[in-house]
Amino acid sequence: MKKQLIIVLIALISVKGFAQDLNAFFSKTDAFLKGNVSNGRVAYSKIHANQDELNSVLKIAEGISVLKSDAKNYQAFWINAYNLSVIKGIVDNYPTNSPLDNKGFFDKTTHNLGGKQITLNDIEHKLLRGNFKDARFHFVLVCGAVGCPPLISNAYLPSTLNAQLDTQTKMALNGSFIKVNTKKKRVEASQIMEWYKEDFTRDGKTEIDFINKYRTEKLEGKYKVSYFPYDWNVNKQ
Repeated sequence: MKKQLIIVLIALISVKGFAQDLNAFFSKTDAFLKGNVSNGRVAYSKIHANQDELNSVLKIAEGISVLKSDAKNYQAFWINAYNLSVIKGIVDNYPTNSPLDNKGFFDKTTHNLGGKQITLNDIEHKLLRGNFKDARFHFVLVCGAVGCPPLISNAYLPSTLNAQLDTQTKMALNGSFIKVNTKKKRVEASQIMEWYKEDFTRDGKTEIDFINKYRTEKLEGKYKVSYFPYDWNVNKQ
């Protein structure tokens, strides 16, 4: 009986410690983004001059372990971890004109997160896209370039994640992510929709079906879709 009680107490302490670490990560991420992101642009020069706050948040992220079965915490953690690590990658190579100017930025450079040494590509493609079939990830994972959807100045939180995913998707599809010519029945979309077409056309749906799900002004009739070039210039203030 005594042994069982000890096991229960250890489990409770572990759960409490995990919750505190995760809450601290979300809280510090939120404060960092509020202080360094405006209108989707990042204050890389300011962060480069003083990296303590960013490094402090990422230090917390090193020791967090969250299961994919705990979907909202898992998704929120890895979305924020991705965005922070992109900022870290830009800052480590600052000044730089584009993330692509730094060899291996997405597929070779590893980040110590969630008890793993992991690349940005693996966070996106294996942990998020690979485990959850949700095209909305493309509107919240920000690759450090102007062509990405804008980085918000808040943390993504498990309690509000679904609404945040919807908000960012709607903003993109009612904004600069697509260009509509109603007379010619043509849509030009970000190359993200070309690169990840399978994410936007699941279950027999078309890209136009996906766009209309989130767009205020629906696209009526048969539209032809093409793609405009991606802007890889760094999203600096």
